[in-house]
This record gives sequence, C-alpha cells and structure tokens, in this order.
Amino acid sequence: MGLLSLIFLSGCFAGGNRTTWEYMPDMADSPALKAQKYEADLPHHRAMLTPPEGTIPRGYQPYAYKDDPEGAARELQNPLPRTEAVLLGGQKTFNIYCATCHGPKGLGDGSVVPPFPRPPSLQSDKVRTWSDGRIFHVITVGQNLMPSYASQLDPQQRWAVIQYMRALQLAENPSDANVEAYKTERRTSDIEHREKK
Repeated sequence: MGLLSLIFLSGCFAGGNRTTWEYMPDMADSPALKAQKYEADLPHHRAMLTPPEGTIPRGYQPYAYKDDPEGAARELQNPLPRTEAVLLGGQKTFNIYCATCHGPKGLGDGSVVPPFPRPPSLQSDKVRTWSDGRIFHVITVGQNLMPSYASQLDPQQRWAVIQYMRALQLAENPSDANVEAYKTERRTSDIEHREKK
C-alpha cells in the first residue's frame, strides 16, 4: 500500500512538462473514424453506417400526413391563439419566407414574379376555404413549384404564419360582421383612451 501511494505522489510532484504515465490510454484517446473513409473491416467498407430502420433523430417529430393532404385538412388544428405576439411572429416569418413569392398581402405578386411563374393568391376563394391543417400540409411538404419549408420553419412558425395569413385574408376581404366588430372595438378603445386622460 505504501509503495502504491509513493508512486501516485511522485506523479503529483513531478515538475516541468513531463508527461505522466497513463493507465488505459485507449479510453482517453479512442481512434476517430472519418465518415467517408474506406474501412476494410466495416460493412459497406465505410465508417458512416446506416442507422437501424425506424431510427428517429433526437428532437425530430415525424410528419404523419406526408401523403395524406385530406387527412391533414381534417385532423390538424392550429394550436396557436390569434394573439398580437403570434401575429407579429407570423408576420415576420411570412415577410421573410412567403412574401417573396406570394407578395406582402398574399396576392401572388411577390418580388420574384416575373421571371418565376405567378404563385396562387392566398386571397383566392379556394385558399380561403382550406382548413388551417391543409395549409400547414402545403407548407410542410410543398405543392407544385413550392418546395417544402419544413427544414426552414418549425411547426410553431408554420402555425403562426397561418394565423397571420388568416389576418391578411380578413383585412383584404372583411365581412359585414368583421367591420361592425372593428367599429365597436374602436369606439371602446377611444372611450378608454379618453378616460385615461
């Protein structure tokens, strides 16, 4: 026991830049493999192995409606409330990713038209009647010339964009009930503002 203690203490008091003795160095310095390098002893002779079937990366949520737009339209509901914070976040994301093609009001007159073909108007009767789930599906998997935006926008951002798009649709084509509700809210706001003064 005393000899073992002496060996350990001598390692502590060794001065200078001398390397100390390592017990089991392979645990500290394991050999690294380059992903694309040829490895004779491994399957397919490459270090990068195919993950087992059914493997899902951490934090990844698989999209269950990839080939089922009608199922997405029927079953997916927008979980975000139409609050100011959600609309502002949706507006920011819309202006970055959507407005270049669809235009700032969703009319299909974005800055890339022409030379690229004019995309569908988000103000059309067809798109207005789509459920939020159907629009989420289009953003997630793409449609026609529009690519998938699943890698650029997480699900929360996609839902926020849909809330903002619905606000654009209301602003562009309000119903009589929307106009009356706006007038009532405006009057209430004006009264509260005057009472604070």
